[in-house]
Amino acid sequence: MDLNKLKEFVDKAAAATYAGGGKEEENPPRPGFKELVYIDGDWNYRDSYIGFTRSRGMEVVRYKGTPVWSTSYGGGMIKDKENLAKQTFDFLKKAMQAKDPNIFSARGQSDFREDKYEYKYSQDGNIEEFNGYEEIYYQGELVFFHRIIGGVINY
Repeated sequence: MDLNKLKEFVDKAAAATYAGGGKEEENPPRPGFKELVYIDGDWNYRDSYIGFTRSRGMEVVRYKGTPVWSTSYGGGMIKDKENLAKQTFDFLKKAMQAKDPNIFSARGQSDFREDKYEYKYSQDGNIEEFNGYEEIYYQGELVFFHRIIGGVINY
């Protein structure tokens, strides 16, 4: 597995789906889930998640039909901050797009700010095996978090 090609594809797919406002499938295979798909030649990416203010999801990358990489994530809005969900998620998408193309990040860069919002992401590991944690602060107060874990799939 060429890890550089995998990283390039994951970055393109993420930018074209959730972070980039990609279109959800109209009839997802699993009722109740939101599914976003990106295909480029032999590469296929699917982001499948359920929930809104609190969500759980999984991204899977297939190469020539075989799953080769996956990440799972979960978390959401802090209790009593759900009224900020729409603007927080709009900010999250911007933060996810503002990452350094020279390093692998499963989500966004380590720190991103805009107006009253601040995004923080820490990650241990690399595209082969990693875990991460992201937080969003509004006016200095934590309003959102996600835990992320993932890596390469071997057979």
